[in-house]
Amino acid sequence: MKATKMLNDIKTLLNIEVKLEEMKLENGTVITTESLEKGNEVFIVTDDEKVAMPVGEYILEDGRLLIVEEEGIIADVRDVSDDVPAKEETEDLEETIETEVPEEVASEVEAIVEAVVEVIAPVIEEVKSEIEELKKQYASLMDDKEEKVEDKKKEDLSAARKPITRNSQPKSNKTKVEFGSGKFATTLDRVLNKLNK
Repeated sequence: MKATKMLNDIKTLLNIEVKLEEMKLENGTVITTESLEKGNEVFIVTDDEKVAMPVGEYILEDGRLLIVEEEGIIADVRDVSDDVPAKEETEDLEETIETEVPEEVASEVEAIVEAVVEVIAPVIEEVKSEIEELKKQYASLMDDKEEKVEDKKKEDLSAARKPITRNSQPKSNKTKVEFGSGKFATTLDRVLNKLNK
């Protein structure tokens, strides 16, 4: 809690009457403060409540400059003079400042600019031509890539359209081996015969 806020809370609890000054800004906004001094709290008065004054510089109706560097706390109050214009005024001045350049300096600057343009112009043209060549190469690469993709699609389609044929090679050349011909066939012989078929 800020010291001034604590002091105000104590004054409120002890029923000590705190008189606040009300002032208007240049734009008509009503503000209130205990006194217009450095370190005091300052608020914007609205219909419902008081809002801490945002950080910035404000011009009061009487022409003084109110500076708020920490929200709701007065950092400084001073008269606006011609030497030190308010922040809003300096912004306007920065936009409209025009300087006169002596004729000698202007001609030298113009000569320097022309020399720079003469040196840079061929380089710019060369860069432009290289960019055009790169664009053409890129376009041809993209065309080649598209052609390859189309060829691949055609190959895939033609492979898919070929009819399925049967393998014409014989399965295998098995030689029939006979075990013990002319003898009585045992169970083992019968199983071996069936395997050889």
